[in-house]
Amino acid sequence: MTKLAANLTMLYNEVDFMDRFAAAAKDGFKGVEYLFPYAYDKNELADKLKQNGLTQVLHNLPAGDWAGGERGIACLPDRVSEFQDGVGKAIEYATALGCKQVNCLTGISPKGVDADKVTQTVVDNLKFAADKLKAAGIKLLAEHINTYDIPGFYLNRTSQVLDVFKAVGSDNLYIQYDIYHMQRMEGELANTIKANLPRIAHMQLADNPGRNEPGTGEINYDFLFKFIDGLGYDGWIGCEYKPANGTTAGLGWAKGLL
Repeated sequence: MTKLAANLTMLYNEVDFMDRFAAAAKDGFKGVEYLFPYAYDKNELADKLKQNGLTQVLHNLPAGDWAGGERGIACLPDRVSEFQDGVGKAIEYATALGCKQVNCLTGISPKGVDADKVTQTVVDNLKFAADKLKAAGIKLLAEHINTYDIPGFYLNRTSQVLDVFKAVGSDNLYIQYDIYHMQRMEGELANTIKANLPRIAHMQLADNPGRNEPGTGEINYDFLFKFIDGLGYDGWIGCEYKPANGTTAGLGWAKGLL
């Protein structure tokens, strides 16, 4: 059965962030995810989860200066020390929140840097993070993102992710498969998910175009949910979309899933 998690970064923007946990629970969500927990006290976040009967299913490693346009630092050769410090911080928060998986946003490829050096930096950073997180009992995920929304993002196709994973050689490295991003980059959603299911630990969704809720665009989510269930996928699917007309009012697509 499809398990939906509310992405609190994208959903319930009409209320204060700390009030979004209660709003998600009221709408029937059992799990939540969001980009970063680090601006908040980890004990207060843990209390919100407990009070509302919610599972923290995912958050990201620290990703640099997000407000300044950075989208991850794992591909930046001159930021390795900062990346490693961020792994420690992510473990601290994930442990407090009971979060069993953390995602790495590799970032935008730096200009003027040798491509092989960038790739080796990513491989080394993922190996470091995978080992540290494994010791803490946490899965490491990496996400590939479309280059229309984030031009120059380092990981942008499934085949590339698999090549990098092979180079890393860790048994604690998994795919975060975002249906919206991969519809834009490569299509072939069902067969790609099926072929890589053992490596997919988490999925996210939005429709295309517009990145709004399912049913507003070209992706056949009625088919895709049944297909994914039929494969035996037992992970969460994060609802990382921009509500077209308010989160709660737009949840008709999820009737029967929440």
